[in-house]
Amino acid sequence: MPSIRVLTGITTSGTPHLGNYVGAIRPAIAASRTSGVESFYFLADYHALIKIDEPARIQRSTLEIAATWIAAGLDPERVTFYRQSDIPEIPELTWFLTCVCGKGLLNRAHAYKASVDKNNAANLDPDADVTAGLFMYPVLMAADILMFNAHRVPVGRDQIQHIEMARDMAASFNHRYGEHFVLPEADIEETVATLPGLDGRKMSKSYDNTIPLFAPREQLKKLIAGIKTDSRAPGEPKDTEGSALFQIYQAFATPDETVALRQAYADGIAWAEAKQVLFERIDHEIAPMRETYEALMRHPERLEDLLRAGAAKARAIATPFTAKLRHAVGLRDLRAQDGGKQAKAAKVALPSFKQYRESDGQFYFKFVDAQGRLLLQSAGYASPKDAGQAIRALQQDAGALAGLQLAPAEGASREDIAHALQLLRDAA
Repeated sequence: MPSIRVLTGITTSGTPHLGNYVGAIRPAIAASRTSGVESFYFLADYHALIKIDEPARIQRSTLEIAATWIAAGLDPERVTFYRQSDIPEIPELTWFLTCVCGKGLLNRAHAYKASVDKNNAANLDPDADVTAGLFMYPVLMAADILMFNAHRVPVGRDQIQHIEMARDMAASFNHRYGEHFVLPEADIEETVATLPGLDGRKMSKSYDNTIPLFAPREQLKKLIAGIKTDSRAPGEPKDTEGSALFQIYQAFATPDETVALRQAYADGIAWAEAKQVLFERIDHEIAPMRETYEALMRHPERLEDLLRAGAAKARAIATPFTAKLRHAVGLRDLRAQDGGKQAKAAKVALPSFKQYRESDGQFYFKFVDAQGRLLLQSAGYASPKDAGQAIRALQQDAGALAGLQLAPAEGASREDIAHALQLLRDAA
């Protein structure tokens, strides 16, 4: 079985455009083919309900996005590809996590704080138009991740907080009920490609400047013809720097093709000719996928079958795991009473690591015993991954304490730490 699980959530709002393809879809599909990785991709339709209250739009977007990912090369036989709302265990886990998540943690969520700040600036009630769905969004996202004990979650820097919150909820649950969850790590996408839109600004639905990924061929040609350029005439040298047309071409072309167009710019290629070159290059890559996409859109039952098969694969993991969690919290068959010692042992807390981020931007962890006494406080790390590696080193060998240059907390000894780490290993 693959050693690493990677989970990717796909929003189901709007029609995918070229920027989505270059920045997210294409690299994610390439990553799904990596050996030694078990990949999970889900359509986050529960999340879409937070922003969209048009049922037909939710349904249409789910259809378009599922068709897009399959047409772009996602192999449902190789990965687990499912619709979030087809996994009833997700809302149940959301409730379990809600019961161990402090309200203060949710108060600090960026999306909620941004809404409150906007209301305060407008002299409105701080929670005006803020739904409980928006407030609880981080808990649902944590349930998405923790249900499958994902080791890594690819996110941009603006999403790191959600992974940190998922880790916090997992650690809180583990502390109360025993070690059930892996603490996920953010797989930070430092080099996410962004494309300019028709007007030169970042391609975004918000700017109404997008080129739909699977626009019909003639529409694609017309949209590319409308890309903003300067007024230089044919024969005049043109700059590639700041040229939206060139930047889009570069995202689809080979290195040799890019060099050739750069030279054509220097030689004074006409804008109409450059746009034709761009159209032909994009259409060369997109046309085979467009054909598959259009076939899937004509036969939504094929996508429904794929998603249901993916849900069955996902539930083969989620159903027994949820049964284990239900037992851990005490939701048990009354006919199968545990002996007093077993019931008491099931509730015994274990030592635990708690990882968090401070206002200085650094990542820290602390190690506490079963009673919550601080045994070890780390120094700051540049990333959650670095902090996680230090934690794993300690979990594997208490002797790593010296190599990590960490000292016991006041009132604790190395023997206390070694004993607590051994308890964790014994319980694993």
